[in-house]
Amino acid sequence: MSENNKRREFKLTTWALDNANTVYLALVIFLVAGFLAYKTMPKEMFPDVVLPKIMVKTVYPGNPPSDMENLVTKPLEKEIYTIKDIKTLTSTSSQDNSDIVVDFNSGVDLKSALQDVKDAVDRAKDDLPDDLPFDPMVMDIDLSEFPIINVNLSGDFSSEELKTYAEELQDKIEDIPEISKVNIKGVEDKLIRLNLDKEKMDAFNLGFNDIENAVKFENMSVSGGDLIINGTRRSVRAVGEFKNIKEIENIIVKSEKGKAVYLKDVLENGKVENGFKDIQSIARLNGNSVVSLQVVKKSGENLLKATEQIMQILAQEKQTYLPEHLDVKITNDQSDMVKKMLNNLVNSIILGMIFVMSVLFFFLGTRNAIYVGLAIPTSMLISFVVLNAMGITINMMVLFGLILALGMLVDNAIVAVENIFRFVSNGYSLYEASKLAVGEIAWAIIASTATTLAAFIPLIYWPGMIGNFMKFLPLTLVVVMTASLFVALVIIPVVTASFSNKEEKKPPKKRMIIIVSILGGLAIPLYIFGVNFIANLFAIIALITFLNYIIFFDLSVWFQRELLT
Repeated sequence: MSENNKRREFKLTTWALDNANTVYLALVIFLVAGFLAYKTMPKEMFPDVVLPKIMVKTVYPGNPPSDMENLVTKPLEKEIYTIKDIKTLTSTSSQDNSDIVVDFNSGVDLKSALQDVKDAVDRAKDDLPDDLPFDPMVMDIDLSEFPIINVNLSGDFSSEELKTYAEELQDKIEDIPEISKVNIKGVEDKLIRLNLDKEKMDAFNLGFNDIENAVKFENMSVSGGDLIINGTRRSVRAVGEFKNIKEIENIIVKSEKGKAVYLKDVLENGKVENGFKDIQSIARLNGNSVVSLQVVKKSGENLLKATEQIMQILAQEKQTYLPEHLDVKITNDQSDMVKKMLNNLVNSIILGMIFVMSVLFFFLGTRNAIYVGLAIPTSMLISFVVLNAMGITINMMVLFGLILALGMLVDNAIVAVENIFRFVSNGYSLYEASKLAVGEIAWAIIASTATTLAAFIPLIYWPGMIGNFMKFLPLTLVVVMTASLFVALVIIPVVTASFSNKEEKKPPKKRMIIIVSILGGLAIPLYIFGVNFIANLFAIIALITFLNYIIFFDLSVWFQRELLT
């Protein structure tokens, strides 16, 4: 070997060629790990974006906006302004309500910022009104709080019955590890109403506080201390909580001259109403009132897995608990969109392989087109391993990045394969050609990939909320393009040196029949058992093998030797 040839070698490629078995083992590990990573990675519609915003909400009933601003908003703002890293602070004072939104600089630790705001609110409590009924609520704004699916219940049932069914489903769905909470909309919480008659109260000389205290102290369970029985200490508890409406109606609110005044004596119609709170939300589906369960997923959890478990619970409850005539309908199911995006990705990869191989087949021949086409799934699966290790979920931006990279990741493989067979045509062995050809163009394709990545890397550090949302696109491109460079420098030379012939010949008819029969035979049972992806892959390979023997090989030879020369 000449000194010039030694200088052409690329050490990583040479090592790979000298350790082909190790490379194949690593390839199998990458492919299996990539497939498992794709299956287990959390899948959701949008990436988890942390908004550096904290909201402080204060409710002070009976006060106009001007009083809310002077008594509540300004004291809170004064203390909150002392916190570092605040970008903007916006406040809104309205009837009975004060809202303060604290927007922090991007990159701030949200947990630390939340604690700082809570501490500032605690310091401001001395300046707030003494009769403030509730402490100010401090909360972060979480985009993951949007429902992933709505379960709507309707039918010829009362609101109370629908509420009962909804609460049963709520308990079951909230037991799913991926679910954060389930909000029930369209029906309010139960409420006991005491419609007092003011004239009757005046007649008995009773005030509202008398009624309130009587109800409060009667609906109470009190500890009675401990009792030692046969050497065992037991706790004694007097249970006095209401069990039914009649017990409430028969409360003695006043005793005068030996005559008891019962609660029912001062009520309109003499009865306690068992109903619901005033309507705060209305849920309708196709113009009909429904009770809707809005399911919220935990941040970073698998949306598809969560939705699948919800469907299983609904199917089980329909058989065991829910009445037959209860109408259960699903709306706003985000898993449908995620499944469509994933199917589009798989279809894009398969179609990308077909189109790339179809183009390369004319210029490089069928064999070389297959080598280049293998770079697509290999690079993708390696990328899934890396993305999963980085804790990134499969979402809209990641899928868009994968599809965008699909057309670029074959460039390095094309250059490597074409240069290898240029060396083969000059008389080098496959081993020497793979080593010298890749060594000759290694730094060129590294530089080419680096310049492509250089345009996207700054986008990873795009500040603000939009940057947090968009960074997954350039990050995915960087990972995929780096994986394609690794495939071109390590995997492609080894595969080419192991399975190529110096001269491409038309495959024997017998071998074609065997390959088509085996792959076709495997595809049929896979279709029956629903393993469509692998079945489609086998069917496509069988079809390409058959068409290559019938027409593709002769067509490529004519294109290269007649049309291009």
